[in-house]
Amino acid sequence: MNEAIRKTLMLLLLTVCVLAAAPRSFAQELFEGTTDFISPDVEMMYKKGIDYLAKSQKPDGSFGGQANDYYGNQPAVVGLCVVAMLAHGEDPNRGPYSVAIKRGLEFILAQQNKSTGYIGNSMYNHGFATLALAESYGMVKDVRLGPALESATKLILNSQERNGFGAWRYSPESRDADSTVSGANIVALFAARNAGIAVPEESIQKALKFIALCQGDDGGIGYTSAGGSNGPRTAIGALCWALGKQKDTTRFKAAFEFLNNKGAGSARSEGYFHYFLYYAAQTYFHASPQAWKEWNAANITMLKEAQNADGSWNGNFGATFATSASLLSLALNYRFLPIYER
Repeated sequence: MNEAIRKTLMLLLLTVCVLAAAPRSFAQELFEGTTDFISPDVEMMYKKGIDYLAKSQKPDGSFGGQANDYYGNQPAVVGLCVVAMLAHGEDPNRGPYSVAIKRGLEFILAQQNKSTGYIGNSMYNHGFATLALAESYGMVKDVRLGPALESATKLILNSQERNGFGAWRYSPESRDADSTVSGANIVALFAARNAGIAVPEESIQKALKFIALCQGDDGGIGYTSAGGSNGPRTAIGALCWALGKQKDTTRFKAAFEFLNNKGAGSARSEGYFHYFLYYAAQTYFHASPQAWKEWNAANITMLKEAQNADGSWNGNFGATFATSASLLSLALNYRFLPIYER
């Protein structure tokens, strides 16, 4: 039996037993407040999507590779594919996607510089690949993951120390910073910390201050400074503040208002829609249960209509990225990974 289905059935059985034994008022509150069930549409889409990824994976662990799917060969997107499979609750050691998960991690490990810990050819790649290592550590039986994650995390921290803004851009030696690359590495630091790697709170706060420098009067987040706000960057910044326990701040609330008013529209017009979905799903999830419930329902409808017959989604950066990002925007329905907890 699929592990995800097994866990869902166990949760259902437990809930039924609790409801049967509990007073009516408590049972009603429990059901309405804390119980979520996976809709058949989500499960069908997710299964088709990870099937597509597994079938399109190459022997070296990368994906795609065609002229219109170049990003499938990048450690960042390979990392997102691995996380998308883990987020479905798949057994990474013996399950039907265990080979695909391990191949993806093998690709990431092969791309890591053994001396510096640097993964790939940009800090953008490095951040998402580090996230994949963090979410895999403790789940996948591979003794190399712990040292690789620790080395990758140290590189992020060392790069930040050299950066005048306390953030990141495309090279570990960059002295300037932007909100997109910084967001990827901030999320990686939170994931690494969840996995037990030492990440100083000072480093987190320093990075969040840079995100604040990029927030404009409209509440949105710019690229390297305030101004030029768009949906994807604002979702990135808002998620970073949420993970940093700053959801009650004026900054987060202003960013979330921007997302509600302009987020998806600006993401579509600028060609970063699936990138937006990946971050926005997590931001709405952190904002409030009701906000996420409404956003999630609309996202499910939209993705169901857009999914191709082979399980993929189309996007400006190729089917591998569009598919992994779409799946991860649905992954909050499952909540198996630490990074997807409130």
